[in-house]
Amino acid sequence: MLIQIESPQFSTTPALSRCLRQRLRDDLAFCSERIRTVEAHLSDVNGRRGGADKRCRLVVRQHRAPEIVVESTEADLYTAIRRAADRIGRAMRRRIAKQTSSRRPRTQRPADTGTPLASPDS
Repeated sequence: MLIQIESPQFSTTPALSRCLRQRLRDDLAFCSERIRTVEAHLSDVNGRRGGADKRCRLVVRQHRAPEIVVESTEADLYTAIRRAADRIGRAMRRRIAKQTSSRRPRTQRPADTGTPLASPDS
């Protein structure tokens, strides 16, 4: 699983990068073999004005499946990362559950041959 971090408005610190990578590894460990790349787009929506404006947008690209995109906007970038990582983990669990339930073969009942069963009296 390749993790790419983009933050054009500001430079990412090593601590922020480490936190993001560790969080994604933890939340996506159960399905890392299914994932090609995870793109993390970090931004400051309001700039210097402040407020709940730190955004973490995660894009997961899998092998032979549509991408999954989640976003979280919070006052603190670490909180936005945590919530987005939690949401992407839940989304991946739902997708895997849906994929595995649609692939399970249905159990087939034996065909009715029309012949009656022998009774214990005969």
